[in-house]
Amino acid sequence: MASRAQDDSSAGYQPLFKSFATDAIHVGSEPEQWNSRAVVPLISLSTTFKQHEPGKHAGFEYSRSGNPTRNCLERAVAALDGAQYCLALASGLAATLTITHLFKAGDGILCMNDVYGGTNRYFRKIAAEVGFDVSFADLSKIEEIKAALKPNTKMVWIETPTNPTMKIVDIQGCADIVHEHNKDIIVVVDNTFMSAYFQRPLALGADICMYSATKYMNGHSDVVMGLISLNRDDLYERLKFLQNALGAVPSPFDCYMCNRGLKTLHLRMKQHFKNAMAAAQFLEADPRVDRVIFPGLPSHPQHELTKRQCTGCPGMITFYIKGKLEHASTFLSNLKLFALAESLGGYESLAEHPACMTHASVSEDERRELGISDTLVRLSVGLEDEEDIIADLDQALAAARMEMK
Repeated sequence: MASRAQDDSSAGYQPLFKSFATDAIHVGSEPEQWNSRAVVPLISLSTTFKQHEPGKHAGFEYSRSGNPTRNCLERAVAALDGAQYCLALASGLAATLTITHLFKAGDGILCMNDVYGGTNRYFRKIAAEVGFDVSFADLSKIEEIKAALKPNTKMVWIETPTNPTMKIVDIQGCADIVHEHNKDIIVVVDNTFMSAYFQRPLALGADICMYSATKYMNGHSDVVMGLISLNRDDLYERLKFLQNALGAVPSPFDCYMCNRGLKTLHLRMKQHFKNAMAAAQFLEADPRVDRVIFPGLPSHPQHELTKRQCTGCPGMITFYIKGKLEHASTFLSNLKLFALAESLGGYESLAEHPACMTHASVSEDERRELGISDTLVRLSVGLEDEEDIIADLDQALAAARMEMK
């Protein structure tokens, strides 16, 4: 049994995954794989590898199809996801594109309606235009899942928590319904927000777990990358072919950097959770805030589901500031510790305005339906001192309050 020191933030969640930190540090980093017995995986920049004889190589032939440094990363991520396989791609959207290439024009794709703006844009403006039958539904509601499945549905795309309104999808419940409808439908979970430390979708019935590793998995805002984890041999062979054939692979240096980030994932996620809980509690008690959405708060409508499904919560908070667009803008412009920037999951705290930034490509009507209003603010709470995080939020709220007078 994995041990954990209980505190207010961690109480009631699923047990931590056994040997997570040990696997993060050692799997894929074994010194014995190198002639030099290097403790830290080497960065193999070679694009090509000498063969024993024509058509017979020693495991690698060309760096698009496979690279020693990328192999180290893929092995480590597979272990952390409880998976047999992992494939690294050049970005989260490259992973999305690669997965979608498993299917053909005319096939149905059912996607969670509240997803990352780039995912929404890809499915609506690219996949749909080349012939995929793309539909969206609130997959956090069982009745909507059942109603949205079609005879031609081939893939169901879940994002949980959703971006930016932090809805939680019951992965096991959704996967059971989908596979009962048709066992051949591929259930994909975008696990970017939770990371491998807080959630294992494959253990909950998903066929594929994917990430924008740019976020928590790397954790340092210095790598753009995507990851795909899975257990099925047939899907792996097809995706491995697509990884090579499409060619959207990360550089060896980026693989090295992401692998290095994994070594502290367990430490970072614990602190993200602790800091985010403190910030969420502060915001929820503040009269200058209309509503806070954070799965770690008992007020979150799916708080109990979160505890049944996850080992904790990431540093993502969404809240509605009182007032109008100008008050949200004043708040964001006056933050000093939080940087006004897109992305999330780095060690530094970030704040953004989804309606104008990450979800600007989503139509105004759709944003309104999803609750992405002009007063919605998304925070990625970093690893700074808790008191400094709260002080920055407080002074920026005070500046926005002055705007109301």
